[in-house]
Amino acid sequence: MDKGAVPDSGPARPAGRLPPGADLFTVEGVMVPMVNYGRDTACLILAAGEGTRMKSDLPKVLHEVGGKPVLGHILDGVEALGIQKNVVVVGHGGQAVRNLLGDRYECAEQEDQLGTGHAVMAARENFIGFDGDILVLSGDVPLLRPETLKALLEKHRSDGLACTILSCRLKDPTGYGRIIRRSNGKVWKIVEERDSSLYEKVVEEINAGVYCFGSMVLFNAIAHLKNENKQGEYYLTDVVKVLSEGNQGVETLLIEDADEIMGINSRSDLARAQKALQKRIASRHMENGVTIVDPANTYIDAEVEIGRDTVIYPFTVLEGKVVIGCGCAVGPFSHLRMGTVLEDGAEVGNFVEVKKSSIGPGSKAKHLSYLGDATIGSKVNIGAGTITANYDGRDKHPTVIEDGVSIGSGTTLVAPVRVGKGAVTGAGSVVTKGRDVPPHTTVAGVPARELGRSKDKKKDTGR
Repeated sequence: MDKGAVPDSGPARPAGRLPPGADLFTVEGVMVPMVNYGRDTACLILAAGEGTRMKSDLPKVLHEVGGKPVLGHILDGVEALGIQKNVVVVGHGGQAVRNLLGDRYECAEQEDQLGTGHAVMAARENFIGFDGDILVLSGDVPLLRPETLKALLEKHRSDGLACTILSCRLKDPTGYGRIIRRSNGKVWKIVEERDSSLYEKVVEEINAGVYCFGSMVLFNAIAHLKNENKQGEYYLTDVVKVLSEGNQGVETLLIEDADEIMGINSRSDLARAQKALQKRIASRHMENGVTIVDPANTYIDAEVEIGRDTVIYPFTVLEGKVVIGCGCAVGPFSHLRMGTVLEDGAEVGNFVEVKKSSIGPGSKAKHLSYLGDATIGSKVNIGAGTITANYDGRDKHPTVIEDGVSIGSGTTLVAPVRVGKGAVTGAGSVVTKGRDVPPHTTVAGVPARELGRSKDKKKDTGR
């Protein structure tokens, strides 16, 4: 390996963490069993809306919550179900949405946004020859749990229904379509807010915009839709009335957590979803054996993994794909960014930023440091104010700090550079580009010069 190079395989996953397997999927930082619904189930995601209230050039489904696009959370939930046929209806900003999807999903184009029913019509050709159940989701509902989707599918199948609707009761149902029932309690229709009467507006059971249909049932009913409403649009919700009046089985699955069906239509919605997701993520980690001292003031993205007996202190930000091992300590006021790995027993403290770096078992960086593109071994002590100067104005370069190194306060390591096992840098040293520090050597100064070699090469300097 070239000097200063980071191993091609990248940092190892810390001991004590479950590696992803064929039957496991990471949702909000916690491994969950994958359910494989195979080829008799498909998913149709409606993601063509412009989201005018976002006041953005970016499609609303690509705005981030919890460190990933809103649509990305929906895709995670679908992937956790193991559904093999997945179709996304795109429209406004379609190419940007396609870039997120890559080759994993089929796309259907809705050139004119004429309602949710029209969006389903746009995907009809994608389902020619498919005769299973179709899960229909909105692309702007990021907090929907895979467990809820699984329950919806299971009810749909066990009860032999034509349509199963996810619903929720809200004290203030303003803005949502209402589930209207007959006198016998059976679902009759869904009425959108703009088209509802005074009687219908007081109904508290709302439509979450999540459905399961038999494919033939769905597309036969879609053909009967009309746009006789105040918006002049084709509503997917009108399918419910078509089916109920045709004496086909329509029922709801009522959920209690209203956060799950929170849609994103504005920046305020995005902030509310972020807060709700942070609460959920923190709860999942704490249930998994992590201590979070102040969840309300700790920010953990959905892809972060944390091992048991780790303590996260307040005002810590864990951003992107970060992996933290068991028995670690992070914070307060730490910022761990994409690609960071803390192995078991590592500690990162006050005002330390780590990016795309691995910190080995028992190593510590407790104060006022920046560690970027670095590979740090075990039992290393990083003194206060240390910087890995990884950017030369054009390219990023790696820093390697081997086992048992002691980095003095205020040290600058100008990458690419390697500090050998058991070496020491004096306070305020500047280790310049390409001037590697040999093992068990003490260097100091600007630029750093060798002061001597350690006689006791086994001395543990990792405090």
